[in-house]
Amino acid sequence: MERCLQLALNGSEGAAPNPLVGAVIVHDGRIIGEGFHAQCGQAHAEVNAIASVNRKELLKDSTLYVNLEPCAHYGRTPPCAKLIIETGIPKVVVGMVDPFSEVDGAGIRMLRDAGIQVKTGVMEEQCRWINRRFITFHTKKRPYVTLKWAQSADGFMAPDLLTNSRDAIYISNDISVIRAHHLRATHQAILVGRRTADVDNPTLTTRLWYGQNPLRVVIDPEGKLLAHLNIFNREAKTLVAGFFDQYRRGERAQYDFLPISDYETALQEILDYLYHEGIQSLLVEGGAEVLNNFLYEELWDEAFVEVGDRSFGSGVDAPHIEESFLADHDTFGGHRFNHYIYFDEDDNG
Repeated sequence: MERCLQLALNGSEGAAPNPLVGAVIVHDGRIIGEGFHAQCGQAHAEVNAIASVNRKELLKDSTLYVNLEPCAHYGRTPPCAKLIIETGIPKVVVGMVDPFSEVDGAGIRMLRDAGIQVKTGVMEEQCRWINRRFITFHTKKRPYVTLKWAQSADGFMAPDLLTNSRDAIYISNDISVIRAHHLRATHQAILVGRRTADVDNPTLTTRLWYGQNPLRVVIDPEGKLLAHLNIFNREAKTLVAGFFDQYRRGERAQYDFLPISDYETALQEILDYLYHEGIQSLLVEGGAEVLNNFLYEELWDEAFVEVGDRSFGSGVDAPHIEESFLADHDTFGGHRFNHYIYFDEDDNG
């Protein structure tokens, strides 16, 4: 099962909105086949693992390990449970049940009804972790929300200079910024507020890392952002959320518009829209007000905070997360990265 999880992670930048799945086939204590789901619409892990076995006659005396329950429905590809039955594999070990309503135990039942021995719940916690975005999407009916920001050594996101100047002083260095682009590549959408889009003029693409550009989401309540900003270029799709659209901007910029009703419900309306569009993961990069709103409304699941090596003395305060949510930390590019995980004591997910 550990090998299944290793393989599954190979799909981190292409499998979404499908889950991360790895499969291993073992015969007489030896691995004879492996596979993972690399790209949405392509073959699933079980299919690739079975196809990789050179001597197919060994399948009738083998065990298939998979971190997520094999599918039992026809989607973009035929059901994996049906293929497993057809190959004659006698035993299947499953890490966790698939929470997707089209599966949710149906694959396991199909296998057992065919006389296949099925064991479940192996390394279930680890299996749930690597597919936390997929699980959150299907159980909470919203995207998995990751917060990300950089702050100075003394806790500021930006110095006072930004109040009166557009000359940004960056906290991230040439090395640590690569990590931010890697994070973008593993999310389907990225969100910033109006001020960040205007002052920083970010492109919000994955130009420093391999992977698809996420959908760019910007909150612009009063339609103040101008068409020349990078967020309106054609390098990636853009969604503007606001009270009304700036139609003259629309003549020169390419984007979709999401009307929101008021400030208090804006974040939930955006998450609802993304959910219905099939967006499973959202990376929130700022600014401070937007990040604080996600924290205050408890609409977040994970956070990465880069702590730079310089101090500003004063400026825009960085958001604050309770230390009880700190899961771990590491160093990259000479900067410390704090990793937080939100947990709700009433949530058994």
